[in-house]
Amino acid sequence: MLIIDSHCHTAENWAEPINILSAQMQANGVSHTVLIQLNGQYDNSYILDCARRFGNRFKAVVILDPEDKSRAKTLEGLHKQGAAGLRLNLRKDWDENDPVFKTAGELGMIISVIGKAENFAAARFKKLLDKFPNTHFCLEHLARSARPGCDFADPPHDGFKASLECAQWSNTTIKVPGLGEVAKRPAKMPTTCPLTEVPPLFEMAMEAFGVKRMMWGSNFPPCAGKEGYHNALEWVRSYPAFQSGDDLEWILGKTAARVWGFPS
Repeated sequence: MLIIDSHCHTAENWAEPINILSAQMQANGVSHTVLIQLNGQYDNSYILDCARRFGNRFKAVVILDPEDKSRAKTLEGLHKQGAAGLRLNLRKDWDENDPVFKTAGELGMIISVIGKAENFAAARFKKLLDKFPNTHFCLEHLARSARPGCDFADPPHDGFKASLECAQWSNTTIKVPGLGEVAKRPAKMPTTCPLTEVPPLFEMAMEAFGVKRMMWGSNFPPCAGKEGYHNALEWVRSYPAFQSGDDLEWILGKTAARVWGFPS
């Protein structure tokens, strides 16, 4: 089965270097990965170099300095260097009239979006989706509704439902994190998978987006502080709701291959 990790971080001054990520990929049968730039890291040279050195194994998603007055031109330059996407942080100041959104669409670049559930549910973000129908927006971390114990992860999940309304726009996809981002860790740990009380967020996302618009992302290396890379993959692979037909193939690889342009 094709396995593509749609959400990893790597750097030399934070997180883990590329060789550590490569070792995890090899150990777990992951063929390709999307490298998501760290928030606040405006020097994209390292991840772009990784994408170049390893051929088509990695795609780089860059971040632009908010003080850059020529952001669209900078994005064009980064695209020429191999950037496949741009990261947008809805939790910080952003301008819906920023020309980078149109530029990204024209260049075939993906906008990888981080934010809180209320940011995705807000009319302002949905207006952005309306304004740039030719630009693809990929919602990170299950629209960030997957934080264990947060209001949006608890019944009746109204906040999560509001964020899932983004599925009404065909230019959106959503990332599926490991269960460690969805379920609470128990106080007493068994030897088997300890995450038995999992809110139905994956099922709700499937109903809204469908599996052909869902893609797994480990969130390496922060996942090491939760269930670990291996379990972030395996517990999604074995998740009951993903066992019908070719659902798992789409979530673990085929969607990411189509959206990010990896070989399938």
